[in-house]
Amino acid sequence: MGRSLHALRARRGEGAAIGVAGLALCLLGGLAWADLEPGHFQVSQRGRAFLPGELGIDRGDIVQIVNDDGDLLHHAYIESDQFSFDSGDQEPGSKVDVRFTASGNFTVLCGIHPKMKLLVHVR
Repeated sequence: MGRSLHALRARRGEGAAIGVAGLALCLLGGLAWADLEPGHFQVSQRGRAFLPGELGIDRGDIVQIVNDDGDLLHHAYIESDQFSFDSGDQEPGSKVDVRFTASGNFTVLCGIHPKMKLLVHVR
């Protein structure tokens, strides 16, 4: 029984270490999405995902979408009656700015990776 208690404590220690590492990555990764200056936001395309996956902004604000994948091409676009945008193919390391000129809820998709979604709520 002493061995199983030791193994349980070891697993708890590993879980805590993983949790702390995950929190650190979230906090450090969050810097990439931080409000750069009033009205300017940055979103990363990494690991076939938009990070963050949801954003609330004001009409007229600019969202910079950065391809942070080292070897993947992306293609961000929005199709809506109120607002549309198409980045074209985005090479790794490229950046594109999107000024949201209309209020509403918009879904930014990737034409290459259909599971990628960014929800943008424009006030």
